[in-house]
Amino acid sequence: MLKVLAGAFAALLALWIGGGLALVALAGPFEPSGRFVDIGGRKLRLVCAGPKSDQPVIWMEAGAWGLAADFAALQQRLAERGLRSCAYDRAGMGFSDPGPGPRDSAAIADDLQRLIAASGERGPFVFMGHSMAGQHVRLYAGRHPDQVAGLVLLDATTPEMAESPAAEAFLRRVRNLARITAVAGTLGLTKVAYYKGDRIGLPPQGRAEKRHAFVSGRHARTAAAEVLAWPQGAVQARAAVLDPAWPVAVVTAGDLRRFPGWDEARRAPERQSRAGAYENDPAATHTTLLGLAHSDAVLRGVDHVMAALR
Repeated sequence: MLKVLAGAFAALLALWIGGGLALVALAGPFEPSGRFVDIGGRKLRLVCAGPKSDQPVIWMEAGAWGLAADFAALQQRLAERGLRSCAYDRAGMGFSDPGPGPRDSAAIADDLQRLIAASGERGPFVFMGHSMAGQHVRLYAGRHPDQVAGLVLLDATTPEMAESPAAEAFLRRVRNLARITAVAGTLGLTKVAYYKGDRIGLPPQGRAEKRHAFVSGRHARTAAAEVLAWPQGAVQARAAVLDPAWPVAVVTAGDLRRFPGWDEARRAPERQSRAGAYENDPAATHTTLLGLAHSDAVLRGVDHVMAALR
């Protein structure tokens, strides 16, 4: 029996090592899309798609653990409609150079200001934020109101959500997950995520970029640093004021009964706007809301903001 167990263990170990080596090979030399923009001694990857026109550029901010690739499907669909959009990898995420800590909303907003200034893209912009990026977008908008044409918030957090009784338990789980993935990424254990494929529904290039990020220990550690700074960022964003003249579209996904205490907070920006719109897609998930199959509601949100601006 011991010999059988030993043999089975050896076989599993060989499979793990072999699979790990194969994954390293898969995650080897790779040409990401976009370009690298110097923001003052370090570079961030920027991916812009769609034609330049007299319509505002849609500037995209990814959620926790996210990068520009998260928006690859939306960028493709927006470009098909003649709309230009820009997504990027935050410092230390995806293919961008690391940045100084702490990686809170203030640091992220500072980097975004430098990136926009160096990008050559002309504002004002429609800012789109997914998940945790909701508070980054809010802080940026409050700091740079002259650059804001409107907002599209996708299953996005708001600083007010931190005041919900359920928030602390949720944040504790997310922080624990962040610590675990940081260690796992450093040890190379996240390579198994390469096999899990695409949880968003991305076109091929975006899917490949997302997978490469998930086998990166640096990406996992930076994502953890951002999540651990979430409460600090919520305080920073809470002080930012949104102009009620900005058109705002809020889009959520899934069963609204799961987080009843947060719905009011998530919809606050839309309700404060004089041109607010809201839609929930019960068939979408927090991630597939960004994908090729379930992003119709997002496009309708963009249409609402663009129509309000016209």
